[in-house]
Amino acid sequence: MDYKKITVAGSGVLGSQIAYQTAFKGFDVVIYDINEEAIEKSKQRLAKLMKNYRKDFGSSEAEVEAAYGRLSFKTNLAEAVSDADLMIEAIPEVTDIKMAFYKELGNAAPEKTVFATNSSTLLPSQFAEATGRPEKFLALHFANTIRINNTAEIMKHPGTADAVFEDMIEFAEAIGMVPLPLHKEQPGYILNSLLVPFLEAAELLLVKEVADIETVDKTWMIATGAPLGPFAILDVVGINTAHNIVQAKAAATGKAEFVKLANMLKTEYLDKGKLGRETGEGFYSYPNPAFMKEDFLKT
Repeated sequence: MDYKKITVAGSGVLGSQIAYQTAFKGFDVVIYDINEEAIEKSKQRLAKLMKNYRKDFGSSEAEVEAAYGRLSFKTNLAEAVSDADLMIEAIPEVTDIKMAFYKELGNAAPEKTVFATNSSTLLPSQFAEATGRPEKFLALHFANTIRINNTAEIMKHPGTADAVFEDMIEFAEAIGMVPLPLHKEQPGYILNSLLVPFLEAAELLLVKEVADIETVDKTWMIATGAPLGPFAILDVVGINTAHNIVQAKAAATGKAEFVKLANMLKTEYLDKGKLGRETGEGFYSYPNPAFMKEDFLKT
């Protein structure tokens, strides 16, 4: 594995985490996004991450500042990948957006650059030809709060070179992840094959008016001993990501319940700035959500 210079495309909730974790482990990282407004939001996320690294790991001020010093920021894609050994894509879960991005990226990046998608639900084979280098393309999927939930699911498509697959396993270890290799394509990988249906079931209970948010979460937490219920998890994932997944399912199936759910997430949450933990409000209000209160699980 000879990756030294890394570009992360997309500076949202997960992209910022991927970039900072990679820089924290000693790599030079370029963060790319489409405009200065997005970059500024990323810098705000990074400032919070630095505090979390100090709190969670006891990292010194010098260590977290040194990691930040290994980051640079670009809004021009060609400049962002001009010397990249590896480009990790963490842009929205929208097929058309990703397809257009990979076509542009394939023309902009040098021949040496390996491409990895962090897509939660889409398959690398959907975009492999658009990259112009299918043998150097695969999936590298992280769980949210990657500094703690340090899994990296590495999934090849039929055209991925074996050497690239092995190099990605080595890279995942180098940035402090537990590599989880998948040898066949699977929508949702391992984690989201389990998690997405679970979260979807909770959302459908809500949109069908079977039970409210707190009752659903309370049921799961009491019955299984889990620390979080599905709506608390959705706040961590981010409601924008949840909406993109549901919107895609509504478009694919045409089922009224998914159309209704997508509309509800947009009008009741996204349009009101309730994006989840990151914005201080989603299904719950933070920093003191109802599910953290002492009497939440009591009768």
